[in-house]
Amino acid sequence: MAVFNITHSNLSTFILMGIPGLETAHVWISIPFSMFYIIGLLGNFTVLFVVYKEQTLHKPMYLLICMLALTDIATPTFVMPNALCIFWFNLKGITVGGCLTQMFFLHTVSVMHSAVLVTMAFDRYVAICNPLRYTIVLTNTRIAKLGLLGLIRAVLFIMPLPLLLSQQPFCANRIIPYTQCEHMAVVKMVCGDITVNRTYGLVLFFVVNMSDLTLVALSYGLIMRAILRLSSKKAHQKALNTCTVHICVMLMYYTPGLFSNLTNRFSQSIAPYIHIILADLYLLIPPMLNPIIYGVKSKDLRDKVGKYICRK
Repeated sequence: MAVFNITHSNLSTFILMGIPGLETAHVWISIPFSMFYIIGLLGNFTVLFVVYKEQTLHKPMYLLICMLALTDIATPTFVMPNALCIFWFNLKGITVGGCLTQMFFLHTVSVMHSAVLVTMAFDRYVAICNPLRYTIVLTNTRIAKLGLLGLIRAVLFIMPLPLLLSQQPFCANRIIPYTQCEHMAVVKMVCGDITVNRTYGLVLFFVVNMSDLTLVALSYGLIMRAILRLSSKKAHQKALNTCTVHICVMLMYYTPGLFSNLTNRFSQSIAPYIHIILADLYLLIPPMLNPIIYGVKSKDLRDKVGKYICRK
């Protein structure tokens, strides 16, 4: 894996402490964390396999679900192996370059995940508010292009974070009280002027997260208005059920994400280990629950998964 150029010390390392204050419980904490991680991997790989094998599922909606599954696989994978090494073997050292690389991929996938959720909201808007044009507006090719655009946006927005940090001198005390190299935690290790770093991080949070959340809210506001205007009770119920699935997924991602970001930046009254546990669960719980939610609520996907399970 490529690492970013470190101008001040190529041999320097950070120490990831895991969950300070709960060191004696690290092994016990690792049990639910590893279970959540494994269940999430199994669920998302199952979704990818079933959609790949079934031609009838090669549709825009399921292509978006696959994109979501890929981000749900990548997000905890960039964190959990390292976190488990801390919990199980007390291996806390990480090079500065490795730390910045982890930070880059972790935040890039997070921004990409948000872009997929926005695209899913747009997909549901077209499907419910303009169903006759759905197959024209949203094709597999167009969804793939939107996915690529979301990835390019994520890389371009996140790339300055490690590049700016790689030009800064780090203090002698390089202890990060987290299980991963989160941007705000690494910024605190800098001894130079961090005004630009903090400002860009804050602007990025509001420009990306808040704009995406606004677009999602706008889409579902228009969807709910269209649903309430439906005369058929059956169509009304079907559209509402479809939206409920997506709204649950959106809430699971944005609610804890916003809470974790805001409390980490502005709240000093919450115990540090609460911040860390919330940040870790934020990376583990949505990837674990998303395939379960889609598997339960999407009849086509549920039937295909059931077919493969029964065949085995």
